[in-house]
Amino acid sequence: MVLKTKRLLLREMNPNDYQALFLVFGDPETMRHYLHTFDGQHVKDWIERNMNRYQKDGFGLWAVCLKETGELIGDCGLTLQNIHGEILPEIGYHIRRDCQRKGYAGEAAKAVRDWAFRNTDYPTLYSYCKYTNVPSIKTAESIGMHFICEYPDETNGATHVSSISREEWLNEITENHRTGNGEYNNEYKSTRRH
Repeated sequence: MVLKTKRLLLREMNPNDYQALFLVFGDPETMRHYLHTFDGQHVKDWIERNMNRYQKDGFGLWAVCLKETGELIGDCGLTLQNIHGEILPEIGYHIRRDCQRKGYAGEAAKAVRDWAFRNTDYPTLYSYCKYTNVPSIKTAESIGMHFICEYPDETNGATHVSSISREEWLNEITENHRTGNGEYNNEYKSTRRH
């Protein structure tokens, strides 16, 4: 599976992506909003967990690669997460430190958002993070999500939750079509429904 944007390709990750993903998850600065950086086994488990998600759910976190070179710079995708006691569809993203602040997370997340609304029946998509993770919150806002709640938890102290509904997404698509402002070409279509 491949999603294409102006600058990126999103594809299923595999064990050969270990070194590239270790550069993302093994970096203390990139992981400063998480409990810890990943060691080698955590990265291998991350890849295996997502490969299992592809089989079980038909989606997961996908490898984010630069279209021009094929270089893997992070991941982005849709997973089912426990958010305040409910299992909900969540768009997540992690981009290598030297590739941050270039709009890649938002570009990938927008492609995932569009794919999810076109290929699943979920009425709403979510993004959640530690309340201090301002870059992640801004990325969620850049794809049309808005704040819905913060709740206390042991891991984050407080977790910030954003969402976008199918109706809000359709309104944005309609407005972009009306103004000729369509940006992304998501070429992959799935027949799997959820």
